[in-house]
Amino acid sequence: MPANVINPSDHLNAESLAELDSWVSKYPAERKMSAVMAGLRIAQDQNGGWISDDLIEAVAVYLDMEPIAAYEVATFYSMYERDPVGKHKLSICTNISCMLRGSDEVVSHLEKRLGIKLGETTDDGNFTLKEVECLGACVNAPMMQIGRQYHENLTPELLDSILDNLESGAGE
Repeated sequence: MPANVINPSDHLNAESLAELDSWVSKYPAERKMSAVMAGLRIAQDQNGGWISDDLIEAVAVYLDMEPIAAYEVATFYSMYERDPVGKHKLSICTNISCMLRGSDEVVSHLEKRLGIKLGETTDDGNFTLKEVECLGACVNAPMMQIGRQYHENLTPELLDSILDNLESGAGE
C-alpha cells in the first residue's frame, strides 16, 4: 500500500469491518463498491453520527474504489453528516406533503423549545435540528426521524412528549 493511502483498519474498528464485510458479501466480488452506502453509514455510526474525511477514504480503500467516488456519495445524500451532530439528530421533513400538514409549525415548535435553528446543535450537544426533503411517510405527515425511528402525525404535544423522553433517557 503506498504511503499516502489510508489503512482502513487504522480507522474502522473490527466490529465495523465485520459489518461491512457482511454487506460486501451481498454483491459479486467485482462489485464490492456497491456496499459504499452501507460502509459510510457504518463508519458514521462508529464515529458518533458524522463521517470524517479519513473515514470516507478508509471505506473507499476497503471497497477498492477511488476516494472521490465515496466523497460523492457522502456529500450527495442527506443521511451522511460531514460535521459533528448532537446525540439526537432530529431530521424534520419539510417537503410538500409535510409542509401542507404543518411542518412549519413543527419546525417553529422545535426551534423554540430547543433554542436553536435548523442546522444547529444545542450547546449541550444533545440535539441537532436538520431539515430533510422527504422521508417517505407522506401519508402520516408531518413527520421526523430520530436515529432509525420515525415519528409521524406530529403535534406540539407529541413533540414535547418525544423530547421529554429523549431528555430523560427513556427514548433511547
